[in-house]
This record gives sequence, C-alpha cells and structure tokens, in this order.
Amino acid sequence: MSREFQFDLTVRYYEVDAQGVVHHANYLKYLEIARIEQFRSAGYDYAEFERSGLMLVVNKIACKYHRPARFGDTLTIWLRTERARGARIDHVYEVKRGGELLAEATSTIACIDRDGRVQRIPEYLEIE
Repeated sequence: MSREFQFDLTVRYYEVDAQGVVHHANYLKYLEIARIEQFRSAGYDYAEFERSGLMLVVNKIACKYHRPARFGDTLTIWLRTERARGARIDHVYEVKRGGELLAEATSTIACIDRDGRVQRIPEYLEIE
C-alpha cells in the first residue's frame, strides 16, 4: 500500500454548525474517509476485509485545529502511513483548503478479529 495518499472533499451543508463552521467531530469522519479511500486506491475492498473476519479500529486519535472550514469549501485530506506493522497502523494527517492548513492529526489503528482479540495486520498492509 502506498505510504502517502490524498483526496479532495467538498464540505456539505449538514456538516456545519449554526455559525457555518464545520463541526469539529466531522474532521474525525474526514480522517476515516481518507483511510478507507487509501485502502480502496491500493486495490483493496474494506468490506471484503471485514468479511474475512478482521477489522481496523481506532485505538487513539488526536486532532489540532488551526482554522475553520465552511460549507462549500474544497478540502484536501492528506495522510501518511508512518508505520504499519504487527497489529497497528500509525497515520499522520493534514486537512488543507488550498495551501492553508486547517487541521493536523495523528491516529493509531488496531487490527482485531470479530471477538475483539488483537490480530496481526495482513502482510499486504505492512509498511516499515
């Protein structure tokens, strides 16, 4: 899988609050979309991955907000897989509007089975 990935997303009306600013919780959704899109762009089907009995779940996530995004903005969501080995995947993210940094984040994703037991990630997902 590629170490870096990015895609564009347009802010939808239902993602903003009464002040017209993207609600902070939506950034976490944007990060999840980025992870799934990275998976898909590498030729993998996440639904099929889950049907195999494995799931990737958030173990830890942090987001620092710099500037607000608003309805209609086109955001570029960039992610870098820092490490994918053992049972975890570590990512860093940037959310930008044009060249302006709006938010940065980090996450640790764990691989588990349907019973919640920690599992090694498949070899095809590993990145040193």
